[in-house]
Amino acid sequence: METSQTVETLAFILVAVIVLVSIGGVNSRIKSTDRRIARVEHKIDLILDHLDLSEVDPELKQVAALARAGKKINAIKVYREIKDADLKEAKEAVERMV
Repeated sequence: METSQTVETLAFILVAVIVLVSIGGVNSRIKSTDRRIARVEHKIDLILDHLDLSEVDPELKQVAALARAGKKINAIKVYREIKDADLKEAKEAVERMV
């Protein structure tokens, strides 16, 4: 009886370790993908700046108007509400609109 419990416990531990290692691998891939996407977005922003073009999402017209009116803090707040973005992302987006 004790041997079967030991085997079950070891099997459970092995499965738990495999799951944890798999989760770590997935998290690593997600972080890598996020970094690659950020680099691509940055390059696109540079291209748009170089061509003196700007793209304003229709739902961000209010944000762009606030930014151009010098109401940067309000623009950041509205951007965060619309896009559910963190403060850094919203600040960078608003600064690109000015």
